[in-house]
Amino acid sequence: MKISYRWLQQFINTDKTPEELSLILTNIGLEVESIDTVQTIPGGLAGLVIGYVKECAPHPNADRLKVTKVDVGLAEDIQIVCGANNVAVGQKVVVATVNTTIYPTVGEPFKISKSKIRGEVSEGMICAEDEIGLGHDHAGIIELDVDARIGSLASAYFNLEDDSVFEIGLTPNRADAASHLGVARDLAAYLKLQLTMPDISGFLVQSQELNIPVELVDMEACRRYSSLSISGVTITDSPEWLKEKLNAIGIRPINNVVDVTNFVLHELGQPLHAFDADAISGNKVIVKKCSEGTIFYTLDDAERKLSADDLMICNANEPMCIAGVFGGQSSGVKPSTSKIFLESAWFDAVSVRKTSKRHGLKTDASFRFERGTDPEITVIALKRAALLIQELAGGHISSEISDIYPSPAKPFDVNISFRNVTRLIGKEIATEEIHSTLSGLGIKIVSQDKEGMKLEVPAYKVDVTREVDIIEEVLRIHGYDHIEIPNQIRASLNYAQKPDKEVLQNQIADLLTANGFYEILCNSLTKISYSSQPDLAVKILNPLSSDLDVMRQNLLFSGLEAIVHNQNRRKPDLKLYEFGKVYSLENENYKENQRLSVFITGAKQAENWNSRSIDADFYNLKSAVDLIINRLNIKGLVSAETINPDLSSGISYSKGEKVLVDFGIVSKKSLKKLDITSDVFYADFDWDLIVRSVRNNKISYTEVSKFPAVRRDLSMLLNKDVTFEQLKQIAQKTDKSLLKEVNVFDVYIGDKLPEGKKSYALSFLIQDEEKTLTDKQIEALMQKLILNFEKQAGAEIRK
Repeated sequence: MKISYRWLQQFINTDKTPEELSLILTNIGLEVESIDTVQTIPGGLAGLVIGYVKECAPHPNADRLKVTKVDVGLAEDIQIVCGANNVAVGQKVVVATVNTTIYPTVGEPFKISKSKIRGEVSEGMICAEDEIGLGHDHAGIIELDVDARIGSLASAYFNLEDDSVFEIGLTPNRADAASHLGVARDLAAYLKLQLTMPDISGFLVQSQELNIPVELVDMEACRRYSSLSISGVTITDSPEWLKEKLNAIGIRPINNVVDVTNFVLHELGQPLHAFDADAISGNKVIVKKCSEGTIFYTLDDAERKLSADDLMICNANEPMCIAGVFGGQSSGVKPSTSKIFLESAWFDAVSVRKTSKRHGLKTDASFRFERGTDPEITVIALKRAALLIQELAGGHISSEISDIYPSPAKPFDVNISFRNVTRLIGKEIATEEIHSTLSGLGIKIVSQDKEGMKLEVPAYKVDVTREVDIIEEVLRIHGYDHIEIPNQIRASLNYAQKPDKEVLQNQIADLLTANGFYEILCNSLTKISYSSQPDLAVKILNPLSSDLDVMRQNLLFSGLEAIVHNQNRRKPDLKLYEFGKVYSLENENYKENQRLSVFITGAKQAENWNSRSIDADFYNLKSAVDLIINRLNIKGLVSAETINPDLSSGISYSKGEKVLVDFGIVSKKSLKKLDITSDVFYADFDWDLIVRSVRNNKISYTEVSKFPAVRRDLSMLLNKDVTFEQLKQIAQKTDKSLLKEVNVFDVYIGDKLPEGKKSYALSFLIQDEEKTLTDKQIEALMQKLILNFEKQAGAEIRK
């Protein structure tokens, strides 16, 4: 966003240099990215001085040239050969001295050098208007007033002043500063200056001859619509002062009426639109949405098909303008226009943003409406523009102001505590300074006592709705650099609960990275079509697009988008993980939960000269999940078949009634949403629950046993529905003291077994911590295991 230094000075009376203001603006939250010098005319008449022609004689070798002696304020007069017909003794003229670069109205700049012209030395140039960019006249040299001071700068004589233009990196939350008025307001609050508003006291309705009624149909997309009519205008070029102001901030002048609307937009931050009143069929303006697919031609001669969600400014028969975004081809101001209908409205930010994005139209008006304009300034801007149009284009105001405002915007009521101001800022700010800062920013102080203040925040400060926002306003105007760093260092014991969440997360991140996984960081905003429970989704009030309209409810689709992105770039073999938050709406309360997701897809082993490519499978994912669980030393988990709707099959690990992790193969339905054809294996950890589980772990230490462990194996025939987890629990209940490990090392399912059966081979590690086991003890334990397997699992022991 470009802000003119000279334009700012119309709002605040300050002698601060552009460089000084640049530092102030950056310190108060309006970061100045660059400062450019803008000259009224190219070159700014640098090096040109006022001279006095003391002698003028015909050139001895050229009939059309003259040799002059000119006093330019130096110790000696200079000789200049001049070809102008009107040069004469006694004139005050503009002289370009040697080494001066001049910028003609037409053509390239060139440098003046000492030279000989037809044998006579010439040490400069006496200039015409077009030769120095002051106009197009080339009839002769410029003749100045007799009181022009010899040797003075031509730039001073013509009152040329360079302007400095700040390029401000405006953040989306600072809609209130998207104008010269908004920036000046912040500076006035910081510098403790009075803000000078444009004078609109001369506004007067002069007739009622052009009343154009307005019908506001869509009161959600248009919250306020102000308008008036002006008759008898003459469309011409704008005066130089207006062109200079617009050119300085990169706006191309068009004509006096359109330029006024652009001027007021950048001055006050309120977009305006001028219609040719003769193009308003039926003498009526209707603010509504049109039918899906309606054809509309915009000012850029493009044909656009309207959406049923696009708010339009229409006449009785057809649309004339895309509200808040872009004007129409047939209703704009033309050279023949003599009557105009002037609009100043407050459009809904979400509606404008979606329309702007839908049609790929980014304008100065949409930029401001998208971020939120001041609903209370529409009439002020209308009067300001009407007075300027009268001044520059003539005419008279031919209607009363129509102001349709069905639901007036209410200020935000905020209470602040002086104690909280001091606590959050880290420094006690004087009550008087808080008072002056808030008043300077336009925040009304309703009441005040020794404890705090009750405030009314104007609607244009869309980002200031809470106490902490008010405190931030006070802090940025006071200055972050003015908060002293204390000399005394205080330390205290850390009583934070263990484990440290960041340390734990880093440990698992390091573990996964060491095992070939890559960490991804994904956007928390996503599309609602990914949601399996859209009613519980946290919706964005002012979404950037339909693809970013809700907060994500799980990490699955963020990871799948990353997988698609890589697969489309010939990276099909992926092992990814992400720590991130998910969001939901439960019983009208917003909840967020930290999760860990793990993804595996493609090949687990790439093809090389001595082995084939091997695809990843479920057990690669299970290995990664078990690795994390073992690293966290979480015991007593119960496994069961997952009921996660995004998984076609898989397992869940639970502790009590809480599920710590679901993992398995992603369902085809979920993969289809992103057109993924390969299998994706996905684990979803409830990281908050895991942290609580780790916190409850008690670390105990035991000596390594001096006595040997014994392994025994059993092979058994089972029904297919019996799981290893069931067998493991049966074994652990049989003997908790001697049985150390239970593992499955072979599984067979095939036509050599009866229908509905499978074969498991289990291994058992048996050890006594206090003595060496005898064969009799081992055999007794194995017999107990066999008996329990047969009774509780229906196992048939294979000999």
